[in-house]
Amino acid sequence: MTLQREGRDRVLVLVKALPHVGKEHGETVCCAGVTIDGEWRRLFPVPFRRLDNKFKRWNWIEFQWRTAYPKDKRPESRRLQEHTIKIAGTLRSAERAKFLSRVIVSSVNEAADRGQTLALIRPTRVKFSATKKSLQDMDFEKRAYAAAAAQSSFLDDELRALEPCPYAFNFRYESSDGRSHQATSDDWETAAMFYKFRRLYGESKALAMMKETFEVTYPSKGMAFAMGTHSRYPKTWLLVGIIRIDEEPQSSLLL
Repeated sequence: MTLQREGRDRVLVLVKALPHVGKEHGETVCCAGVTIDGEWRRLFPVPFRRLDNKFKRWNWIEFQWRTAYPKDKRPESRRLQEHTIKIAGTLRSAERAKFLSRVIVSSVNEAADRGQTLALIRPTRVKFSATKKSLQDMDFEKRAYAAAAAQSSFLDDELRALEPCPYAFNFRYESSDGRSHQATSDDWETAAMFYKFRRLYGESKALAMMKETFEVTYPSKGMAFAMGTHSRYPKTWLLVGIIRIDEEPQSSLLL
C-alpha cells in the first residue's frame, strides 16, 4: 500500500488543544476532527492566533495537507497547510449527536483495538476538580509564551503573549466499559470557560460554576470526551476535548 503524501480534506472541528510552545514552530495548537465519512484527522502544527481564518468547534474546514509520517506515525496525523484553510460552514446543534454517534466508542481500549489514536467516548460519574499551578510552573509557562510571541517575523503582526491558566483542570470518570479513569484537561475551551466565568463572577464562583457545568449540566444534556494518544508515549491517552453533545430527544410512537 502506497502512503499518500499530500491531499485535501474537509473536517468537522471537534478539538482545539491548549497552545503549546516548541522550538521548531513556536506557539502552536493541535486540532482534531472527523471527516464526513467519520474518519479522524489530527491537524498540526496550527499557529492558531496568527491564522486569517480562525475556526471554531463545529466548523467544517477545508484545507490541504502533507503527510506527518515518519516523524509522526499516528495514522490520523496530518501536517495542515495553514494558508489553505477555508471555513465551509457549521454543523447545526440538532445534527451533532446523530452525526457523531458512529464515531463514539465505549473506551480508549476499544479505539486502540481498532488501531485508532483518537477517540470520542461518553463518560459517566464525572467528577471535576481544579489544582492551582505552582509559581515555578506559571513562571516557566509565561516565559515560554513570551518567547514565542517575540518570534514574529516582519510579515506578522505582533502578538500579545498568552497568559497561562493558573489552574490545571482534572476529571475522574468512568467509561461505558465500567472502568475508572482520571485525566487532566488539555482542552483550550475549558480554560476559556474559566477566564469567562472569572471575569464575570470572580475566581471562586468561576470554579464552582465549572464544577456544576461538568458534573451536572453537561451530563444531563449530553457530554463526550475527545481522547488522543501522546506523540511520544503511544499507550498514554490524553483528554484533549470536552464536548457538549445534546442527546437526541426520544420520539413518542403514535399508535
